[in-house]
Amino acid sequence: MNIHIQNGRVIDPKYGLDTVADLYVQAGRIAAIGSAPVGFVVEQTIDAVGLTVMPGIVDLAARLGEPGGEHKNKLQSELKAAVAGGVTSLCAMPDTKPALDQASLVQMLRQKTEALGLAHVLPLGALTRGLEGSELSEFAKLSAAGCVAFSQADAPLADTRVLYRAMQYAATYGITLRLRPQDVRLAAGGVAHDGQVATRLGLPGIPAVAETVAISTIVLLMKDSGAAVHLERVSTREGLEMIAAARAYGLKLSCDVSINHVHLADIDIGYFDSNMRLSPPLRSISDRDAIQHALLDGTIAAICSDHTPVGNDDKLLPFGEAAPGATGLEVLLPLVLAWAEQKHVPLPQALATITSGPAALLGLDAGQLAEGAPADLCVFDPHAEWTVTPAALKSSGKHTPFAGMALRGKVRYTLVGGKLVYSEQA
Repeated sequence: MNIHIQNGRVIDPKYGLDTVADLYVQAGRIAAIGSAPVGFVVEQTIDAVGLTVMPGIVDLAARLGEPGGEHKNKLQSELKAAVAGGVTSLCAMPDTKPALDQASLVQMLRQKTEALGLAHVLPLGALTRGLEGSELSEFAKLSAAGCVAFSQADAPLADTRVLYRAMQYAATYGITLRLRPQDVRLAAGGVAHDGQVATRLGLPGIPAVAETVAISTIVLLMKDSGAAVHLERVSTREGLEMIAAARAYGLKLSCDVSINHVHLADIDIGYFDSNMRLSPPLRSISDRDAIQHALLDGTIAAICSDHTPVGNDDKLLPFGEAAPGATGLEVLLPLVLAWAEQKHVPLPQALATITSGPAALLGLDAGQLAEGAPADLCVFDPHAEWTVTPAALKSSGKHTPFAGMALRGKVRYTLVGGKLVYSEQA
């Protein structure tokens, strides 16, 4: 369908575009910005006066409940939540039931998501069979089936030899590994950051060194193997310093951070609020401040939602017994906007962390508004104010640390492949 988006503030972080202009969509791609292409016949018009037109969000970490979801329509609900949040491409974590360690499972997931016609789903293959940490998955077959990278998710990988073999294999075939930096033994039994808050509340702690010891091991193995590694959801100041040093050394190392850790710290746990039970745990205020600084200097390449829908049976429990995780797809954009406003970050720079930044990490032809690029677009109202009401969220997961918070920025339209997949009138 030929779509004319009129008079919006068009922002393309990748190419530094920030202007009020018309945008034209034809045959699923961006046909032009500014003047209509010769012979363009408008079939649908979107009035974007007062709205911002940006590339669709690329989310590096989301759990969709497939395969093995508890509810029959969970995949559909999570992808509806994605497009309602302006997310047009997302990485599906491999810690499903069963884990994404077989080509047939990956193909099944892709077929189901393509049939729904909502957001693009990019499967992450399980690094080890069953995520058990002992035997490598068949990377080549999983890549051919559509996996964009390989991850152990939050499953422990205690065997350094297995990790070393994975890096050697990945380096040989130009595959990027995605690793969660956490030493299994140092983190064992912990539920909160090992600091004053955990001590006061009597909660078993996870020390910052659990992250830095893991990063140290990964960096040393990278130097020897030549592998490219992306670190998922870094949470500590010391860890970020090590990553910056490794990058300066020339290693192919990148990282992302959860939007939860951009805004929150362990003090926000309050009196055992299980909505704040996350993995990695919310760290200290100084760690949160270091994360915000690392986003500005480029050490952190992307912000992800870390979308993990958790049901009442697993969340409405004492803090230490509650399942870690929070819904995040529908609040990612307004929380990025809030961070940009609080820290006076130029809007194009802030939006790069959820568009062109993650797209570059994945090697995707996404996160941009270049002529000929896929028409994956998010049109949002930067001034619209709304309150996070869990019951109103489209995700099957209603638990979020930001419940009741007033946010600014509301998605009005989402296009995926030139198709209008979400629309909400003001």
